[in-house]
Amino acid sequence: MQYTLLVYEPEHLDQGPEGQASLMEVGAKHMALAQAMRDAGVMQAGAGLQPVATATTVRTSAAGQTLHDGPFAETREHLGGFYLIEAADLDEAIRWARQVPIRPGGSCEVRPIINH
Repeated sequence: MQYTLLVYEPEHLDQGPEGQASLMEVGAKHMALAQAMRDAGVMQAGAGLQPVATATTVRTSAAGQTLHDGPFAETREHLGGFYLIEAADLDEAIRWARQVPIRPGGSCEVRPIINH
């Protein structure tokens, strides 16, 4: 079964020289985890995402569609990246999610994929 591991962190953690150093450190940990997932044969895909300031959102209502700069909602956390993995079950997916390097205030959401 396929699962996404969605990585959320407060975006302010990347600000300033300390934030950039922290980002480089956690980035190296993500690269190591991705390699471990590839070595275990579970990694299907994964990527980090550009900052929320680069996002464009298409909103749909009964009146039609509109474009907006930024993410879909005001949040304290932003979706910073994801892993797509193949796991035997939710327990295995959670074991991988527990290894995702997350800075304080962040989270990793585990969600099964619907295959159409």
